[in-house]
Amino acid sequence: MKKIFTIAGVMLALSVSLASAAGINLSWNDCGTFGTSAQSFDCASNSGSPFTMVASFVPPPAINAFVGVSSQVDITTTAATLPAWWQHGTAFCRSTTGMSVTFDFATNGPFNCAEIVSGQAAGGFAYDIGFGAPNRARLRVQYAIPIDQASALDENTEYYSYKVNLLRAKTTGSGNCAGCSTPACIVLNSIQLFQPPDQANDPELDNPINSNYVTWQGASVPGCPLSTPTHSSTWGQVKSLYR
Repeated sequence: MKKIFTIAGVMLALSVSLASAAGINLSWNDCGTFGTSAQSFDCASNSGSPFTMVASFVPPPAINAFVGVSSQVDITTTAATLPAWWQHGTAFCRSTTGMSVTFDFATNGPFNCAEIVSGQAAGGFAYDIGFGAPNRARLRVQYAIPIDQASALDENTEYYSYKVNLLRAKTTGSGNCAGCSTPACIVLNSIQLFQPPDQANDPELDNPINSNYVTWQGASVPGCPLSTPTHSSTWGQVKSLYR
């Protein structure tokens, strides 16, 4: 009888492990463990390749018709207020060219995780300075693909979701935006997956697989990871991106 209970316990543990396999990752340069957790920059140049954060996920079962994503990322710096280098937007120091978001992994990779949208996605991002505290910002990313391009996802596969590119512009020299050297903690709070309404299943993933956060200017940042509650979207909001 004891042996039976032991086997049952092992099977239960395995089932729990499999059930909790779905989740999210955030890394520099590539997905999950193929990427790195920390990024440093000497802040001495305005040119060169951007610094790229990669968001990825492993889906839960029953994603039979994937059509889009809504996601939220928090940036928290060690300064009392968000440095100008982290202020992106039309009226701010880094303007609209200091950060970009892309969903295309088919063209230039990387290729260690699965590509999901094959260049069919349309979407965008919003950047809220001072979200939750003066030294923070929230990045919200959404994209969608046409319903006739919907595809089933494998619950045992890690998929690329999107890249966040931080450009080096306005780092130094005349008109520079101060604060490049300030450490920051960047947390991927959630990735919500969307399917057509008839599936009635739009799960929001917030469980880290390996790590849902990265650091800037240091391998560790005091108090990191730091995040605030997420806000679920609706398929109607995401679908409107490609109308």
